[in-house]
Amino acid sequence: MAARKCTISVERLSKKFGNFEAVKEVDLCVNEGEIFGLLGPNGAGKTTLLSMLSTTMHKSSGNATVNGFEVSQRPDEVRKSIGMVFQENSLDIDLTARENLWFHARMFHVPEKDTGRKINEALELAGLSEFADREVKKYSGGMKRRLEIVRALMHEPKVLFLDEPTLGLDPQTRRKVWEKIRELNSRGMTIILTTHYMDEADELCGRIAIMDRGKIIALGTGAELKSNLKGDVITIETQNQRPFLQKSPKFVKSVKEHDGKVFLTLENAERKIAKVVEFARKNKVKIESITVQKPSLEDVFLHFTGHTIREAELDEGEQFAARFKAAKAGLNSR
Repeated sequence: MAARKCTISVERLSKKFGNFEAVKEVDLCVNEGEIFGLLGPNGAGKTTLLSMLSTTMHKSSGNATVNGFEVSQRPDEVRKSIGMVFQENSLDIDLTARENLWFHARMFHVPEKDTGRKINEALELAGLSEFADREVKKYSGGMKRRLEIVRALMHEPKVLFLDEPTLGLDPQTRRKVWEKIRELNSRGMTIILTTHYMDEADELCGRIAIMDRGKIIALGTGAELKSNLKGDVITIETQNQRPFLQKSPKFVKSVKEHDGKVFLTLENAERKIAKVVEFARKNKVKIESITVQKPSLEDVFLHFTGHTIREAELDEGEQFAARFKAAKAGLNSR
């Protein structure tokens, strides 16, 4: 079986803002026709990585090619071959959906003879045909998101970048956006998306790269990543974690302590939970709650980093500072 082509190839790619390194020597290959996920907290470097790949931000070092074009040497060709949906809303809310699509078609030099047909096809794909001539400011959040996604397809890109595509949407609307992403991928489009939602990465992506502090710390399918834990997870909430940390039963493969909880990884947890409870009783550990589950991506993140993805989120001040630096760097690079 022939090896799949790397539509996106990244080698030791880095981005610095002064002394702060937002992306640190990332290596990556995104295969043709796959949905590839970048999972991590806000501030992990996901958006910065996408910005470099989409040529909206210059790299500091390393190499990156998209659709065979090196991003710093042939940025125009890269932009022509990709679609980009930004984390923040970039629609003109005073225009209608049809007018937003027409303007995008002009920006990307879609032949005028094809523009009307492509607009109608995009509206139908987004489920917005009956609302085509309504001002976008009257749209719901989900309608706006679907419009942004299909707008990025007007020039028939080979690769679609989605930066936090369901941020702020309710669960039902998120599912509808997921359906659109799958539909686009079924047509052969390569899709790379960033998210900090565990379920989104698990549900949509064939392979997932987990990012933290600018680095890719784990890469594989959801099943492969979870297999790193080599078993099930028993979570125990207790005020006395020390016995488990110092002398856990031999059948326990790994122990993590975090935020008043102990996380035990072991095989066949359902059959061994009674032994875990007995160990706790003998060592005078008062169990406040205990749960058994198959490993999740949250468990994988905790396993590799020692903290949860929520704790790795930057506070609002740090987020503002990071965005300000990124915007300033973008302006200075023009």
